[in-house]
Amino acid sequence: MEVVIQNIIPILATAIYMSTPLIIAAIGGAFSVRSGVMALGLESMMMMGAFGAVVGAYFTGSVVLGFLVGTLGGMLFGFFHAVLSVTYKVNQVISGIGLNLLALAATTLSMQLVWGNRGMSPLVNSLTTNIGGFITQIPVIGPILAGQSINFFVMVLVVIVSWTVLFRTRYGLRLRMVGENPKAANSIGLRVHALKYSGVLICGALAGYGGAWLSLDQLNVFVRDMTAGRGFIAVAINILGRYNPSWIVPCALLFGFADVMQIYLQNAGIPSQLIQMLPFVVTLFVLAFGVRHIRAPAGVGLHEDS
Repeated sequence: MEVVIQNIIPILATAIYMSTPLIIAAIGGAFSVRSGVMALGLESMMMMGAFGAVVGAYFTGSVVLGFLVGTLGGMLFGFFHAVLSVTYKVNQVISGIGLNLLALAATTLSMQLVWGNRGMSPLVNSLTTNIGGFITQIPVIGPILAGQSINFFVMVLVVIVSWTVLFRTRYGLRLRMVGENPKAANSIGLRVHALKYSGVLICGALAGYGGAWLSLDQLNVFVRDMTAGRGFIAVAINILGRYNPSWIVPCALLFGFADVMQIYLQNAGIPSQLIQMLPFVVTLFVLAFGVRHIRAPAGVGLHEDS
């Protein structure tokens, strides 16, 4: 505990940093659920984003293009999820879990084909731009924000724009109508399929960007099973945050803090295996006790002809 108190500012700074991809991916999940499609495929979208980002950066030498390719990789698996769940009406749980398994197999095989290595890709350029500058002069907040990457601003922008789109635009209203009652939405002339597809594609894009953060911001390499369950944690954050971007942020910070505590508890004499379980233990407690009164949109898993 003394170690935690002495390092409270670095812990908070690292918690925000580690929460960034979770916030972006969870907000993507909010778009999917608000459209009536479960977001259980977030893990696959993040993994394809992480892999696509490294492929893009490797062949172009550009981090920006790497993030773009990673975003498109997430959108690709979002499209697959929409085709299965919306067009062919496959059970959305099966679709999401199936895509998660496919992403792990596809990235492993692709690494073997592209680089001849199933465990890790070659090193690529990474995002090294920190905020720093005049922000460091701001009391308390300055030291916390100074170590953040430029993606901190991207995350803030995503939160503001997503909340505005979902709750202050005609598109957001129509998306939420489809998620609550697709049959009624269809009866008044809304294009239910198109709205569901758009929600899932936005989900894929944001989750893919969150995955790209892992491989190009936190590291500069892709390793097998790189997301390591972060997609499932983003699903839990999405539920706990009531599918609302403004609530998702503090919920993600809770998980980011749990992730950071792994680092600072390494020297506390606790077995490392128990420490590494901490974020997932928090996830289990949240799902067991924190979401019993949270209601998902009534039309999740339903179709206009249901």
